[in-house]
Amino acid sequence: MRPLEKVIITGSSGFIGSNLRTYLQDKKNVEVEALSLRNGLPTQLNAANAIIHLAGLAHDVKGKVDSESYFYVNYELTKQVFLLFLESDIQDFIFFSSVKAVADQSDEWLTEEAIPNPQSVYGQSKLKAENYLLAQPLSVGKRLLIVRPCMTHGIGNKGNLNLLYRMVKRGLPYPLGAFQNQRSFLSVDNLSYLVAEMLGNRSVPSGIYHFADDDTLSTLDIVKTMAVVLPKKLKLWTISPRWVKRVAKWNDCFRGPFSQERLEKLTSSYLVSNRKIKGALGISKLPITMKDGLIKTIQSFQNSQ
Repeated sequence: MRPLEKVIITGSSGFIGSNLRTYLQDKKNVEVEALSLRNGLPTQLNAANAIIHLAGLAHDVKGKVDSESYFYVNYELTKQVFLLFLESDIQDFIFFSSVKAVADQSDEWLTEEAIPNPQSVYGQSKLKAENYLLAQPLSVGKRLLIVRPCMTHGIGNKGNLNLLYRMVKRGLPYPLGAFQNQRSFLSVDNLSYLVAEMLGNRSVPSGIYHFADDDTLSTLDIVKTMAVVLPKKLKLWTISPRWVKRVAKWNDCFRGPFSQERLEKLTSSYLVSNRKIKGALGISKLPITMKDGLIKTIQSFQNSQ
């Protein structure tokens, strides 16, 4: 292990960025410089051990973002930041991509060796950025670490987990009880831990690494856990999946809130392997279990009410 002194983070005000920044400062006593790209790029980067490029355009389930914006922010901007890194004395560049750069769902364990076939413009823009970065030669002493996290949750999280939480809290019935799936998730605490360990361990080689918790859960398991934590009696409906899919398709036609894409996120399986990163770090398990991380996230929803 080597001591970390300073890390530059783009996108540090976002959900992952703010949690990672706090973790590095509090747990590792690292100075973190927030680099905003809203007003353009600097001419050069300040001295640091590493730069973590988190700034990007997130996946848009409402379909309001055009493809040109995705490719500019997620590809072109990444390219420009990376060129500044190559010109600097900074040793490590961590690019936050996504498992969506590989596949939109997976019934089998998704590994780094899988052939990418992203279906969304978001995933395609992330993959294009990955391919560009990997094609650039690195000078001696520099590392390129591409992180592909799966669905990440924690304090400050806003997404489908928050949507499910509000449904359970209001006592509304969960209508997807007939669906059976298993999904990988990632606690933002485990994400921060893995990033810090990668930065502190020079034996971890350049490459692509999938980030996920050790265990998986079904969406129904998550809803049941929320009901226990609240506590709230869970109302469960087991409606025919075929009928539910028809309703989602109808919602797409009329731009309703229950889209086919949202239904897929809630009911499809998405298994992401974390074996490569654990092997590179020489660890057998992550510090936060899937269930403990989920409970912490649910409690953060309660505290924010």
